[in-house]
This record gives sequence, C-alpha cells and structure tokens, in this order.
Amino acid sequence: MSISIFALIIGAIFVNNVVLAQFLGICPFLGVSKDVKSSLGMGGAVLFVMLLATIVTWLIMTYILRPLGLEFLQTIAYILVIAGLVQMVEIVLKKIAPSLYQALGVFLPLITTNCAVLGVAILVIQKNMNLLQSVIYSASIAVGFALALVIFAGLREQMELTGTPRGMKGVPIALVTAGILAMAFMGFGGLVPLP
Repeated sequence: MSISIFALIIGAIFVNNVVLAQFLGICPFLGVSKDVKSSLGMGGAVLFVMLLATIVTWLIMTYILRPLGLEFLQTIAYILVIAGLVQMVEIVLKKIAPSLYQALGVFLPLITTNCAVLGVAILVIQKNMNLLQSVIYSASIAVGFALALVIFAGLREQMELTGTPRGMKGVPIALVTAGILAMAFMGFGGLVPLP
C-alpha cells in the first residue's frame, strides 16, 4: 500500500470516518452519545480495543492463519480476540473507573459486536497493510470514532437546553442531527483522495 501516513491519518479520521461516512458502529454512537463524559470514555475504550485487536489479529493472520491455509477462520478468530479484549477492558474499567463503567453500561460489552472494530481488523488485511500502517490506521479510525461521538454528544447536550419541538425530542432530533453531522463530514471527501 503506497499511501502517505498523513493521508492515511486524515483519511481515516475525517474523509472515511467510520461512523459518519462508512456507517459502522452506529449502535454505540447513538446509545452512548447522551453526554460528553461517557462519549470520551467509550472513545477511549474503543481506541484501546481497536489498537490491540488490530495488532493481535494482524499477527494471527500473518503468522498463523495464512501460513496454515486457514484464512477461512479469519472472522471467527477475530471475534474471539475482540471478545477477549473487551472483557479485559470491562474488568479494568470496573476496577479503575467504576462511575465510567456504570455510565457505559450495556454499551461496553457491545464493543464486542461493534462492527467498526471487526471492520478495521478485516480492512487492514484486505488492504495489505503492514503492521505499522495497520496500527496507525486503527488508531486513526478510533480517533475518528471518538471525535464523531464527542461532537454528537456535545450537540445532544446542547439540544437538551434548547427549545426542541415536543414531537422531535429524543430519538427523532438525534437521528436528524446525526444525518446532518454525517453530511458535514462527507464534505471532507474532496480534501484527501480515498485509499
């Protein structure tokens, strides 16, 4: 893959934002984005899981599955790795930050099924990235995920303070706002060529 690191980072955060352009990871995006603090916590948890999952899955594919001709086990192996990492994050958060653990609630175990984490692990293999590119790409995708989550949470907090019509309160205005935010991020598409 012959793309500059800068283009890889900017493309992953803004142009191909995993939530707002690729529409992966929508469940935690809509569920945890009610306040900025929870959004930052979820963004950090996704960053940690995505980085470790990408490294471990890249190593598994490169040194175990491909040499043994077991590429067909890719998805199962990746899901097992991601599930284990999420359990580790859950245990650590419960011990270190119990309030954040409570705020994230059911959405923390949902990182296991967050298609953004699995999607990045599969994309780095499909794009034939080396380990360094994979780490940079996954970190950038996670930063883009966290950025979208925090911006959306800030907007939702602000909307709670404004006079939203009764019929639009809650989920309807959140979905409209998410759509407008996605269109805004799609405006970055002209800045960097797609990899």
